[in-house]
Amino acid sequence: MGQFILVPILFFGVVILISALFIVKQQTAVIIERFGKFQSIRHSGLQLKIPLVDKVAGRLSLKIQQLDVIVETKTLDDVFVRLKVSVQYKVIRDKVYDAFYKLDYPHEQITSYVFDVVRAEVPKMKLDDVFVKKDDIALAVKAELNDAMLDYGFDIIKTLVTDIDPDAQVKAAMNRINAAEREKTAAQYEGDAQRILIVEKAKAEAESKRLQGQGIADQRREIARGLEESVEVLNRVGINSQEASALIVVTQHYDTLQSLGEETNSNLILLPNVPQAGSNMLNEMVASFTASNQIGEAMKEAKNKGKQ
Repeated sequence: MGQFILVPILFFGVVILISALFIVKQQTAVIIERFGKFQSIRHSGLQLKIPLVDKVAGRLSLKIQQLDVIVETKTLDDVFVRLKVSVQYKVIRDKVYDAFYKLDYPHEQITSYVFDVVRAEVPKMKLDDVFVKKDDIALAVKAELNDAMLDYGFDIIKTLVTDIDPDAQVKAAMNRINAAEREKTAAQYEGDAQRILIVEKAKAEAESKRLQGQGIADQRREIARGLEESVEVLNRVGINSQEASALIVVTQHYDTLQSLGEETNSNLILLPNVPQAGSNMLNEMVASFTASNQIGEAMKEAKNKGKQ
């Protein structure tokens, strides 16, 4: 009989012992209440409470948590935009009581403050300034939340504006503006390249013409020098300057005819020369040619005598 009584007692004792012991995980705070009244805060490790008297009212994580809040508002230039604000916060270890008892829904409280600050700051800015000054918006949110949530036992670690999403039509218009600006820049570069090409080509042509003119001038200078030397040679054999000039003209005339005749694909037409009355040009050319032959023979004889 005594054994039947002992078993329930032992079983009841084990249940009481198990209900008296509980484990608190790392970076966690447990709130203990006794008959509905706050009793104590327990931290990580094996803890003990009075069975049937004390109870675990709640657990709070002491880790850094993140809350993402999406706010839709309007900018100064009447563009509707959606901002994603990420709030990183944690429960202050020494203010677990305030965090548990003063706020039922801390997420909703933080969200309300984020909406209030964003909708107060963004309407003061144009759309482009929202992208540029997103850090200023984040700092304004953090400052407002710190002042408000510190009394509730929450520490705001950091706030970030992680996304800025304008209306779809606005984004399409911005893309068209950007594309047009890039096309304008590309056209300017192409125009500059064409202008540089034209200028350099003109410079090259001018330099070519200058060198060509210089070459022609040098050629004529050498021709003149050669004619001068030819006249001097003819003067030394007794031919005056006038006769020498005529002889050179006739020689160049026949050299030209010979050059034309050497071309295989050229056709040479000799028109009869009918001089006007009183003109003896043909006779003079023939006489000049005959004289040139005689002069050539005389120069050869003089040269041979000099060798003897």
